Amino acid sequence: MRKLYYMGLEPYKARYTLQLQDWNEAVFKRRGIDYVLVPGDTLSNDQAIVTGQVLDAHGRTYFGMSQLMNLVRMMKAGEVTSEDVVYFEDMFQPGIESLPYILNQVPENLRPKIYVRCLAQSIDPDDFVHVWGMSKWMGLYEKMVDSFVTGVLASNEEMVMHMKVAGWESPIYNISGLAFGKDEVRSRVAEELKPFAERKMRVGFAARWDQEKQPDFYMDLIEHYNTLRTNMIAQGINPPDVEFAIFSGAKLKSNNDSYMARTRNLQNRGLLTIYEDLSKNDYYALLNDTRVLFNCALQDWVSNTVSEADTLGCNVLYPAYRSFPETFANDPNRLYVPWSIDDAYHKMQNLLREPHHNMGLISDWNNATVDRIVDIITGQGEQWNRAGNRYRDHVAHEKYSVVKIEQ
Repeated sequence: MRKLYYMGLEPYKARYTLQLQDWNEAVFKRRGIDYVLVPGDTLSNDQAIVTGQVLDAHGRTYFGMSQLMNLVRMMKAGEVTSEDVVYFEDMFQPGIESLPYILNQVPENLRPKIYVRCLAQSIDPDDFVHVWGMSKWMGLYEKMVDSFVTGVLASNEEMVMHMKVAGWESPIYNISGLAFGKDEVRSRVAEELKPFAERKMRVGFAARWDQEKQPDFYMDLIEHYNTLRTNMIAQGINPPDVEFAIFSGAKLKSNNDSYMARTRNLQNRGLLTIYEDLSKNDYYALLNDTRVLFNCALQDWVSNTVSEADTLGCNVLYPAYRSFPETFANDPNRLYVPWSIDDAYHKMQNLLREPHHNMGLISDWNNATVDRIVDIITGQGEQWNRAGNRYRDHVAHEKYSVVKIEQ
């Protein structure tokens, strides 16, 4: 590879897009990659998601199309060659349909390799594109992109399976994680990591408060804990007072109004604390004083929340569903049976007592994700190519060395 053209995402302070570029750049520099950050224009400077869920609908479109215009300008000038790679941080890139139109008409020596990272979309039945009725055209869009790219990057074996079932034909690579910068995250917490025993007895929830993240299950868990606690107090037992919290980078909102009504009810009863409009630094400070980060998503492919909590000494408890068995190397102590309130409750109780003995290993693995991406796009990562029909065999492979507990 002569040069890498990086097509990043527009910056949002409430999402990971600001950090993604920093995390990627740090690895590009360390690996000695000659790269270009292809710029795009933003609609506003408030860095807020106004319309939509994952990214702002207008902002994503405006930034993506302006970014493509800048890439096309570079291609027109002959700056981009067949020895180069264009890497899209997100497969959904407004304007990308212009590339095959150009590439089919320019000389071969001006046709770069093109890699895209897929974050789910229509291949996932629980993705928000199905909630908003966008799946039909999104599926056609995906097939169009699949028809001309050099490779698609998936974050886990389960996603690879979904792509295969959908009939995608371009090479698929499992980068087995999400881009992450462990040192950058740790540097945002000014104080030392708080000893586990000194942390607040708190369980946090950091996913979006939308139906594909299944916040109703979290609220069921809160009600279950409160019922059991009330019964214990009636029997003269004084259980610890656990704070259940929501961590949100913006004003809390949901694509399901019933969730918000129930949320406010729990908040008014003193059973749920809402931390909203959090900066990343504020969120990390809370994680540094939290014992368990809980997840119950129907749709969550690895999730950066795992790596952040694991970096900052906070236990994680996630469902044994979709990508999480791979993410957690089938760890039964940090995975609960989906959707068992009893199993989630008992494992939460255990993780509230002491830190997990493998704390830090998941974030170490994900910290190397960008290195795996660089290996793939430079032709050194064929071990991540999931060709053929035996791609699911890789699910059973241990990703990192699990520390065994001596009996």
